[in-house]
Amino acid sequence: MAAAAVERSSTQTEARQAAQAYLDSRLANGASTTTKSSQIRPFTVPELDISRSFSTSLEDRKAIAAQIHDACTNSGFFHIIGHGISETSRTAILDLAKRFFHTLPREKKEALHVRHSNYFRGWEPADYTYVNPADWEGGQAAPETKEGFNWGYEAGLDPSGGDGMYAELDGGKENGNVWPEEGDLPGFYDTIKQYYGQILDLARHLFRLFALSLDLPEGHFDEMMTHPGGIARLLYYPPSKDPQPLDPKRKDDEIGLGAHTDYECFTILLCSSAPGLEILSPEDVWVPAPAVEGEFIINVADFLMRWTNGVYKSTVHRVVNRTRDERYSVPFFFSINYDQMVETLPSCITPENPMRYPPIRAGEYVLERLRATAKDG
Repeated sequence: MAAAAVERSSTQTEARQAAQAYLDSRLANGASTTTKSSQIRPFTVPELDISRSFSTSLEDRKAIAAQIHDACTNSGFFHIIGHGISETSRTAILDLAKRFFHTLPREKKEALHVRHSNYFRGWEPADYTYVNPADWEGGQAAPETKEGFNWGYEAGLDPSGGDGMYAELDGGKENGNVWPEEGDLPGFYDTIKQYYGQILDLARHLFRLFALSLDLPEGHFDEMMTHPGGIARLLYYPPSKDPQPLDPKRKDDEIGLGAHTDYECFTILLCSSAPGLEILSPEDVWVPAPAVEGEFIINVADFLMRWTNGVYKSTVHRVVNRTRDERYSVPFFFSINYDQMVETLPSCITPENPMRYPPIRAGEYVLERLRATAKDG
C-alpha cells in the first residue's frame, strides 16, 4: 500500500476511535452519576437573541459572539431567536416531512434507500443505522425508531450559486443527492430549496460569529465556506407505545435516536412541538431540552471540538419520544468545504492543552463517521 494511502487509513482510524472514545467516556460518567440528582446544578439551554449580530456595528456582533463563546465552552447547546428565518419556511419544511413519511409509498422510498448511496443520501428506514456504533456492536441497545431522509449541499440550493468547486465527502465531483420524483411529491424540491437556502445563509452568518467568539478575524472561515458541506435531514419519530417520563434509573425500551455527538462543525435544529431531545449535562445527567416555538437549537459538533482542540464542547444528546404525539425535526449539519484540510487552531493550543489531533480533510472526517454508523460500515 502506498505511503499516502497508509497515512490516510491511519487518520481515518484515528478519527473514528477518538470520537468513540469521547462518547464512551461521557456515557460511562453519566451511568455512574445519574442517581446523584440532589447533588447536581440545574441545567438549562441558554437562549440567545442574535438580532444584534446583523448590525453594522462590530461591537454588537462581538457582544453576541461573546455569548456564543460562553455557551460553547459550557453547555455546548444554545437556542437562538432573532435569526431571520421565516415562519413560512419553518412550517413548510415540517409539513413536507409529514408528507414524505406518510404519503410516499414504501416502494418509492425503497428506490431512494441510503444503501444505494456512497454518501448516505436518501431514505433511511428505522433501525438501519445506529448513531452510536457501540450500540449495534454490543447488541444491547433498543432499536432506533427514527425514519429519515438525507440530502447534502448542491449549487442549486445555494443562494450564492456556489463557486463551481463543490467536492463530495470523498473528493468526488458528482453530487450524491437523490430526490423523489416531482409527480410523487409535488413541490418537494422547491420547498427544500427555499428552506435550505435560508438555513445555509444563517449558517455562514453564524460561522462568522464563531470566528469572533474564538478571537479570530470575522472572515477567517469565509474562504472555507464557498462550497460547504451541509447535510440536512427530515426526521420522523413515531409516538411512544408506552409513554413514560424521563427516569435516569430506568433503561428505555424505545429510543428514537441513540446517545451521540454530531459530526460536523455545528448543527442548526428545527423541531416540531413534540418534545424528545435530551442532553447529557456537564454533570453527566440526562435533561430534557424543550422545543420552543420559533427558535432553533444550535449545538457544537465533533469537528469544531477537534478544530478547537477541545476548547468548544461537543455535547452528547439523544432523542426519546416519550409522548403519544408524532415528532418531526429538521437538523442541518454545517461543515466547511469538504476538500479543506484542517489543523488545530493555533490559538487553542497551549502548554496546558497541547495539540491532540492530526490534520484531516473535512469530508474525510465526516464520511468516516457516517460509515461507522451502518451495520455494514
